Amino acid sequence: MHYTGTIWRPPYEAASLLIEVTAGCTHHKCKFCTLYNDLPFAFRMSPMEDIESDLQQVKRTVKGLNSEHIDRVFLTGANPFVLSYDKLAAIAQLIHNYLPSIKSIGSFARITDITCKTHEELIKLRTLGYDGLTIGIETGDDEALRFMNKGYTSTDIIAQCRRLDTAGIHYSFFYLVSISGAGRGEIGAKLTADICNQTQPSLIGANMLTIYPDSELYTEIQRGNWREESELEKYKEVRTLIENLQIPTIFAAMGASNAYQFYGQLPKNKKKLLAFLDEIIENVSEEELQRYRKSVHHL
Repeated sequence: MHYTGTIWRPPYEAASLLIEVTAGCTHHKCKFCTLYNDLPFAFRMSPMEDIESDLQQVKRTVKGLNSEHIDRVFLTGANPFVLSYDKLAAIAQLIHNYLPSIKSIGSFARITDITCKTHEELIKLRTLGYDGLTIGIETGDDEALRFMNKGYTSTDIIAQCRRLDTAGIHYSFFYLVSISGAGRGEIGAKLTADICNQTQPSLIGANMLTIYPDSELYTEIQRGNWREESELEKYKEVRTLIENLQIPTIFAAMGASNAYQFYGQLPKNKKKLLAFLDEIIENVSEEELQRYRKSVHHL
């Protein structure tokens, strides 16, 4: 199989078949991100012959076995959905040719990846099986989006996700806790809840910001241009976000960045989730949470 560098996937894609179609990120400018620093290039699409070779290998591997359980593919790379409609359609066709049991194809996506697709192309991609995208919106706080150099605004998030809704493409959000900085966490949470309440994410996944020395954000901190929230502030921020969400969705904190992992349906489990967070805020010390943060050597 052709895999380049560290392969990242959402926790809920653990059962999906991982096929590399891109490596790296087309944006590669977010100040906090170090996920693709191990690559010698910013972004690259895999040759179609490599993608086909990997699919052939999967087909050979499952031959003679019950392959019906392989029903989802997750395309790896920071934002494979940036590829043109023609390239995504060709990849889908290869997947269905070699693995007819596949029912859906997911990937990471940036908000700007949706912008470059027409409405007709989005509908066709849904027909080809593209569904369940994971979008790292990070926050609905425009001040934080600008400072972190995300390359889009909260208005863009609403507009492009509504286009996905219209096309029938489901999606999940990644929310980056503490991205608004010390003293602004609960403000950012409320702004994010407002954005989410105007869209239809199937899941909102919370990830705790963990800052590494090779990030641009670390340099900004050293220069005195930004301050990180305390660990307890981060949990208060998550609590504020959940409290202000008014849409039916799943809220989860499942990645390694979270010292305490949890999962629940909203609004059904809202009180239970808030009580769980209150327990952490009231009974877990900042020192204990800091020890965990320092132990996360790499996400």
